[in-house]
Amino acid sequence: MKTVKQLQLIGLVMMLAAMSACQSKPKDGLTDTYTSGVIAIAADESFQPIVQEEVDVFEGLFPLAGIVPRYVTEVEAVNLLLKDSLRLAITSRRLTPEEMNSFNSRKFFPQEIKIATDGLALITNKSNPDTLITVNEIRNILTGKTTQWKDIYPASRLKNISLVFDNKNSSTVRFAVDSICKGAMLSDQVKALKTNREVIDYVSKTPDAIGIIGVNWLSDRNDSTGLSFSKEVRVMSVSAADKATPENSFKPYQAYLFYGDYPLTRSIYVLLNDPRSALPWGFASFLSSDRGQRIILKSGLVPATQPVRVVNIKDK
Repeated sequence: MKTVKQLQLIGLVMMLAAMSACQSKPKDGLTDTYTSGVIAIAADESFQPIVQEEVDVFEGLFPLAGIVPRYVTEVEAVNLLLKDSLRLAITSRRLTPEEMNSFNSRKFFPQEIKIATDGLALITNKSNPDTLITVNEIRNILTGKTTQWKDIYPASRLKNISLVFDNKNSSTVRFAVDSICKGAMLSDQVKALKTNREVIDYVSKTPDAIGIIGVNWLSDRNDSTGLSFSKEVRVMSVSAADKATPENSFKPYQAYLFYGDYPLTRSIYVLLNDPRSALPWGFASFLSSDRGQRIILKSGLVPATQPVRVVNIKDK
């Protein structure tokens, strides 16, 4: 009789366990949790160095979690989020009202979390001695009003200005059109490559080139002061004034991004559509945490929640 009761009890436990498993399985079939599972995310390609470092550290802290980043254009990153192909995207802009309405119409309420302030760097060939430029002069180059180096620097021996971006659908191009050109169309002479790495390679081999890239591609990770850039190219100093001088022109050093002295800055956002509060939320929380923000600080960008230790800058 005791054996029968034991068998009945075992059967009941197994039935309850099965019922519990059925009830806990998400309707969408996703099984990731806050710190485990495997997910894909999309990230603007211009943020690849910093995003990859964040992913590597997160996976080291949580061995059961796997983050598979897709480094794409900003346009593609937002489209993947809108199509529910993934639940987290890292971009330099927030969702538009139309995009937010699209989510809301499907009973989704995405979150937007600012994690950093980034700078867009202007890079030239190391043989180019001209290092000062104004925002107005950049605008004239972008729109085709200025095509020769001598139009900016009369003593320059260089000829045609060759300006290159990473990708025609990138956040860098959008920033140039919206924030620098104030909506004016870019010149047909402006070239679009594919990646920020290609822009660095092109400029390092082309004496008359200017490249526009995210500053985290240039930061020297071994310099804790944030005052060193890649030795492959020269980084220009940019002025918001009508005429650039050494006193009113700034490089995209961390302190100048923080104080707003450097005029070409943008925010970095995590766009999150994860109603289950699972692994996408876990990774987003890590990016905003003390550990995640310290990685951003080390990269030369300005973290959204970490205080910045301002270093005395002698050489701008």
